Amino acid sequence: MAPPAALQARLSRTVTFSACHRLHSKSLSDEENRKLFGKCNNPNGHGHNYKGKGLLIPLLFSLQIDPVSGMVMNLTDLKEYMQEAIMEPLDHKNLDKDVPYFAEVVSTTENVAVFIWENLKKLLPVGTLYKVKVYETDQNIVVYKGEETISE
Repeated sequence: MAPPAALQARLSRTVTFSACHRLHSKSLSDEENRKLFGKCNNPNGHGHNYKGKGLLIPLLFSLQIDPVSGMVMNLTDLKEYMQEAIMEPLDHKNLDKDVPYFAEVVSTTENVAVFIWENLKKLLPVGTLYKVKVYETDQNIVVYKGEETISE
């Protein structure tokens, strides 16, 4: 028996990457940076094991379950997109020194989420990326949904 037409599903995949950074704004004095960022402003930086999660759900276009393959998207393809968009540029890197994007942008987890969003958006089918969720720690989590207003 064939499945009904237009079945939709949500798809998510998680990757973990390690990177170091220093929270430091060129717009602030050294004293202001120390006051704002505290120990995270250490001149030698500090590291995290980030967990990045890209969530795909219907947005402008429905993510329909393909009646032939039974998939919303081939997970092998999604893994390759995440490798290119997240792992290659960020894993085992000093965000401030090795990733050109962060030369002028403070490497907060919020901005890491924006970076991942922008990279994934270039690779995925138009309208499929709904949100990016980045776990800096178990307690510190950032959700970015592009230019939209967040409701969660």
